[in-house]
Amino acid sequence: MGAASSSLAGSEAYDGKLCGLEDVPENCITAMFMYMEPPEICILARVNRSFHRASRSDTVWEHKLPLNYKFLVRRILEDQQVGEKDKVISRTKEIYARLCRPNLFDAGTKEAWLDKRNGKVCLAISPKAMKITGFDDRRYWERISSDESRFGSIAYLRQVWWLEAVGNIRFEFAPGKYSVLFKIRLGKPLRNCGRKTCNLDLVHGWDIKPVRFQLSTSDGQSAMSERHLDEPGRWFHHHVGDFVVENPNSPVWVKFSMLQIDCTHTKGGLCLDCVIICPFEFRGKYTYFD
Repeated sequence: MGAASSSLAGSEAYDGKLCGLEDVPENCITAMFMYMEPPEICILARVNRSFHRASRSDTVWEHKLPLNYKFLVRRILEDQQVGEKDKVISRTKEIYARLCRPNLFDAGTKEAWLDKRNGKVCLAISPKAMKITGFDDRRYWERISSDESRFGSIAYLRQVWWLEAVGNIRFEFAPGKYSVLFKIRLGKPLRNCGRKTCNLDLVHGWDIKPVRFQLSTSDGQSAMSERHLDEPGRWFHHHVGDFVVENPNSPVWVKFSMLQIDCTHTKGGLCLDCVIICPFEFRGKYTYFD
């Protein structure tokens, strides 16, 4: 055994040679990537060819995708052309990259995207996908183009006696806890010499009675909260409540609403941008958005 060890130590393959990153087996790199976040993987893919090949492994990216990613491909990318869709879903890395972009679906009234770091899905629902009292009557509501909105426009309430905005979505969520938030603002957005300003002249009626926000799911979960709207001039996300998904293969209906139906007074000057459904741990990111 001693002779064999001496022979090995003196062999040309190991004599005076130091191992480098190019000597790390590709399967070891792949195993390491399983524990890293996607942005880190993309950075390390530049190290050498072995790291680059490992960074494209379907095993790595299928591990990063949510359990319901096949549903997401069918539902979110259904508006893509067939040839383009086939190209997108040919590799799991390409699927991940495509789903991380803002993806409009349902005729552009909803948007979905994955968080780049953990692959969890977020949704945004436009007012156009909701049933809103008087929404098609320009005496009550106005649609204003805005680069502050994911959908390119916001709904501005001029004045109503009865406010009721109700929406729903049927979606297959990955297991976890999710939050529902309304993105709203008091005041009409304006531009003055290129600067964004806010007209508060028509803001009224929100300090008399609170607005009621509700959510319910098809499996019996529900939540309700109330809020006096008293923060004019800034966007804020009101947290309606939370729901929990346990079955990854069963679509769930989520219904949400915003109501102020006290007809003793009018209310107006409200902007409604969208409704956000996001993982519970992301709630603070939107709650404190300004």
